[in-house]
Amino acid sequence: MTRTRTAMLAALALVAGASGTALAADPGGIGTAAVPCTVDYTVQNQWDTGFTAAVTVTNQGAAKSNWSVKWSYAGNQKVTSGWNAKVSQSGAAVTATNETYNGTLSTGGSVSFGFQGSYSGTNAVPATFTLDGVTCNVDDGSGPTDPTDPTDPGPTGPKVDNPYSGAKVYVNPEWSAKAAAEPGGSRIAGQPTGVWLDRIAAINGVNGGMGLRDHLDGALTQKGSGELVVQLVIYNLPGRDCAALASNGELGPTELGRYKTEYIDPIAAILADPKYASLRIVTTIEIDSLPNLVTNTGSRPTATPQCDVMKANGNYQKGVGYALGKLGDAPNVYNYIDAGHHGWIGWDDNFAASAAVMKEAATSEGATVNDVHGFIANTANYSALKENNFTINDTVGGKSVRESKWVDWNRYTDELSFAQGFRNQLVTTGFNSGIGMLIDTSRNGWGGSARPAGPGATTDVDTYVNGGRYDRRIHVGNWCNQSGAGLGERPQASPAAGIDAYVWIKPPGESDGASREIPNDEGKGFDRMCDPTYTGNPRNGNNLSGALPDAPLSGHWFSAQFQQLMRNAYPPLS
Repeated sequence: MTRTRTAMLAALALVAGASGTALAADPGGIGTAAVPCTVDYTVQNQWDTGFTAAVTVTNQGAAKSNWSVKWSYAGNQKVTSGWNAKVSQSGAAVTATNETYNGTLSTGGSVSFGFQGSYSGTNAVPATFTLDGVTCNVDDGSGPTDPTDPTDPGPTGPKVDNPYSGAKVYVNPEWSAKAAAEPGGSRIAGQPTGVWLDRIAAINGVNGGMGLRDHLDGALTQKGSGELVVQLVIYNLPGRDCAALASNGELGPTELGRYKTEYIDPIAAILADPKYASLRIVTTIEIDSLPNLVTNTGSRPTATPQCDVMKANGNYQKGVGYALGKLGDAPNVYNYIDAGHHGWIGWDDNFAASAAVMKEAATSEGATVNDVHGFIANTANYSALKENNFTINDTVGGKSVRESKWVDWNRYTDELSFAQGFRNQLVTTGFNSGIGMLIDTSRNGWGGSARPAGPGATTDVDTYVNGGRYDRRIHVGNWCNQSGAGLGERPQASPAAGIDAYVWIKPPGESDGASREIPNDEGKGFDRMCDPTYTGNPRNGNNLSGALPDAPLSGHWFSAQFQQLMRNAYPPLS
């Protein structure tokens, strides 16, 4: 299950009409110096009258301080909105120019942007792209031409480097229908979200709903002749989420045997069915688990008896290891271990220790680090992707930003810097250097009228940070149905260095937990962190929970939250 970084994009645009991608590829495994620039244009989602697309441009020429990418449509496509670039259209001709913050494009460097558009009839991928007037994806004759060059290693093994590259992503029809039924929900109903297998019964479908095979069959239909990613959440460890109650699971702390035989084995058997071999199956492995063994055990003020039990019996590591090994046996399965978020393990005491626990899990129960394709940050959480109004290195009045009450000596201020930094730590700890990161951006947009337009006043360090931060939570430890949150960046491939994709693993509109006790047969308890009147505990600095009122059980549809997420989306919805 080894994973290697493939040779750099080169030479040819492969137009795959059904898959909606134009992928710069390397024909014959030769070097890329002869190609002045490459463009990867991916239609990520498409519905009857609209689509979203992601574009990644790689510059092999001289470094640039500003850039302009152009293409023309053969059909009647119209760009309606864009992000991370200024995208305009005149007739069939489209021009995308840099924003003020991403104009620098070094030699060998890449930049990504996305947009939403409308169409009718067909939505063919553009055939030609230019970067500052130079045609991309075409050999200019200055580089090697021998396709048998033995010095290029090429891709190894059946797995691709980044499963999201050049692929559409499965749209869960059950979530999509709920989203579309909401006023204004059709604007995002075509977005891909994770399929949560959060109990044994979910494998075959709960209450007449879709089971795993139903989703995979639906994915084959959506796939057509192109590539398609299906995102599954593996989430049913014994003693699950030992530091919370709303997300407790059905298996007790010692029921590792049931986890293996009744949960993982049936999932692995389905994924191994040759019928589904053409799908790229991305698994998010057990959120809210391994970091708890570092942060919520022993003599720490945040410790819980339940987490002490799980640390003592080792069933988190054993369960994760077993899942990695069994699921990773399928050549088209890409395992991403949950890596928490910066507001959980971004502190010095937690950072390297969490990576070490993840390495322990990845080498348990017959698994190896080769069964790990990457890690995912911010799953089902709210931490801002990028705080642009302050950095961890800023000082105010002689005090570091790290001394502010909000940052509280953390080494990171947002999820992008954390994911990139934690990736380096994971490699240092012994994971393969080719691992990629995912970031869940489903609910970390923090737009709307409360979004600061610029840095805070420099009166003192707290005023500076609080006045400029996008993340408007009362405390970074608050995690349940947060008031003021919004949809984040739309799902997109290869958005930044070391990041395989921004994803919506947590389906927007699905509750984090009930705001009051609700009897149920799903094993879900009442967590006071979901109660808006709760005044907190050591894990959130004894602050108010910041939760929305009148929330249903975790995973159930929460219309008020869905409407808030659309209202406060950033980038805004059109």
